Amino acid sequence: PDAARPELAAAFAAPETEQEKILADIWGQLLGVENIGIHDNFFELGGDSILSIQVVARANQAGIRLTPRHIFQHPTIAGLTAVAGSGPVIQAEQGVVIGDVPLTPIQRWFFAQEQPQPHHWNQSLLLTLETPLDAGLLETAVSHLIAHHDALRLRFYHEENGWRQYNEAINPDEAVFVHEDLADVAALAEKSAALQASLNLSDGPLLRVGYFTPGDGRPAYLLVAAHHLVIDGVSWRILLEDLQLVYQQLQAGQPVSLPPKTTSFRQWAQRLAEYAQADNLRAELDWWTAVTLTSPLPRDYDTPLTENREGIAQTVTVRLTAAETEALLREAPEAYRTEINDLLLTALAQTFTRWTGEPGLRLHLEGHGREDLFPDVDLSRTVGWFTALYPVELHLDSGAQPGAAIMTVKEQLRQIPNRGIGYGLLRYMCGDTAVREKLAALPQPELSFNYLGQMGQGQAGESPMAPAAESGGPERSPQARRAHLLEIDGGVIDGRLEMTWTYSPRHHRRETIERLANEFLASLQTLIIHCQSPEAGGVTLSDVTDFGWEQDDLDDILAAIEGM
Repeated sequence: PDAARPELAAAFAAPETEQEKILADIWGQLLGVENIGIHDNFFELGGDSILSIQVVARANQAGIRLTPRHIFQHPTIAGLTAVAGSGPVIQAEQGVVIGDVPLTPIQRWFFAQEQPQPHHWNQSLLLTLETPLDAGLLETAVSHLIAHHDALRLRFYHEENGWRQYNEAINPDEAVFVHEDLADVAALAEKSAALQASLNLSDGPLLRVGYFTPGDGRPAYLLVAAHHLVIDGVSWRILLEDLQLVYQQLQAGQPVSLPPKTTSFRQWAQRLAEYAQADNLRAELDWWTAVTLTSPLPRDYDTPLTENREGIAQTVTVRLTAAETEALLREAPEAYRTEINDLLLTALAQTFTRWTGEPGLRLHLEGHGREDLFPDVDLSRTVGWFTALYPVELHLDSGAQPGAAIMTVKEQLRQIPNRGIGYGLLRYMCGDTAVREKLAALPQPELSFNYLGQMGQGQAGESPMAPAAESGGPERSPQARRAHLLEIDGGVIDGRLEMTWTYSPRHHRRETIERLANEFLASLQTLIIHCQSPEAGGVTLSDVTDFGWEQDDLDDILAAIEGM
C-alpha cells in the first residue's frame, strides 16, 4: 500500500522530542506509513489490537514504558508520551521457568475435542532463504530461543484426572533441529510432512526446525513447526524477530542478547485461574447464555459430522485489491469510528443472513486473548497460545442500509465483555460446576472467524527470509476432527486483504462456498465505498460512554447539531 500519510482530521504536527521521534519511527515501521504526526490516531492509520502489542514491545525495548491500555485510551503519539511510564513497574521473571502450569481456557478447549492424534495439531511457516545460512549457527540460535521462551518447553501428560501441563527445564540433547539435503521438491514435501507429524506432547519437542538445502543452487528452505498448544499468531511475530536477531549476533561473533522477558505464560495461566473465580466475572454469565439463534447452517449434503475431517478439508480464498485494502485500513474506519473487524463482520453478517434467511448470525470469534486484565502483567513479548475463542450473535436487519448495518454490528461487538476472554474462563475454569455445565449445554456455532491483522509488518527490509510458495506439509493430522463446518481466516498479506474459507466437501459444494466468499467480498467492497462517501458518518453509544447517554439522547443531540 501507499506509504504516504492519509488525510486525517488532525493537522500534521511533526515529532520533536526524542520519545516522539522513537514512537513515530515504531509506528512507521509497523503501519507502513511515512511522516506520522504526533496527533495522528493509531487506529485511523490502520492500527489494530495485534499491532498495538507490537508497539508496546518495541517501545518498552526503547525505554518508553507503555501498555496496550495506554494505546487504546491515548491513541496518539502526543497522548502516549504524556502517559508513558505511568502505572506499576512490571518485574517479569528472567530465569528459566520450571513447574506445573494450569491449563488455559483455549488449551482446555483443545483437549475437550479428544482428537485421535492430538500430537499433530500445529502451526508452521515454510520460508525460502535467498542467502544460505550456516546450519551450525542456526541450530545454536534455535536452542537460544527454546531457552528464552519458556512456553516452547511445555509438556502435556494425560493422567487419570485429565491433562496436566508442565514447564520443563532446558534439555540440550533434545532433537529440535534437523539439516537435510534435498534431491528435489518432492523430497521437500515428504520431509516436511514427516517433521510436522514428529512432535510429542509428553516427551517433546513441541517445536521443530528443518533446514533443507537443495544441491543445485536453488534457495534453501526453513520450516518452523510448533504445536498450537505452545504458540499463536502474535507469538510467531516475536519468534521470527528473535530468530533473526540471535542468528545475526552469532554470525557477528557477538554474545547473544535478547530483550528482557515479559510476564511468563505460567504466571499468566496462574492469574487466569484465580480470575476465573471472581464475582465480577460470574456477572457475565447472563450475557453468554442469552442465545436466540440456534438453527444449523444450510448444507448441500446431509452427511454425518463425523466425516468433517482435516484430511479432506478444502479452501477458497478471496482478496481485495491493494487500493481497496488501503481504503479498508486507513480511510473506512474514520467514518463510523470502527475497527477493521467491525466492517469485516458486517459484510459477513449481511452475506449469511441472505443465505440462511435468519435474522442474524451466530459464530465463534477468535481474539488474540492478551487482554489487559492485570496492571502488573505484560505479555507483549511472551510466547504461548493465548487465543480467546467465544460465541457471538450478530442481529442484523436484512434491509439495513450500509451505514446502519455498520453501526448495528459495531455496537453489538462493543457490548462483548472484555473482548470475550471471560467466556472460556467461565466455561472451563470456573469452580462452580453448574456454571460450566450451563455453558457446555449451549448450542455451539458451526462457523468460526479470525482476522489476524497485518502480516509481516515491521520486519527488517534486509531480511533473507520470505514465505515459500511450496507447502510445508499437513499442519494437522488427516484424521483430526474439525470443530466447525466453516472456518474463515484472514489477514493483510503483501498489502492485500486475503480471506480463506475452509470447508468440508462432504457437507458443501465448492460452488456454494465460492458464491458465499464472493458475496462477502462484494458486500465488503460496498461498505468500503460507502465509508468513503460524503454522506457516510455516524456516532454510536460506545463512542460516548463517559456521558451516560441513551441512544435516544444521542440521536436528539446529533439531530440538533445537524439542524444548526
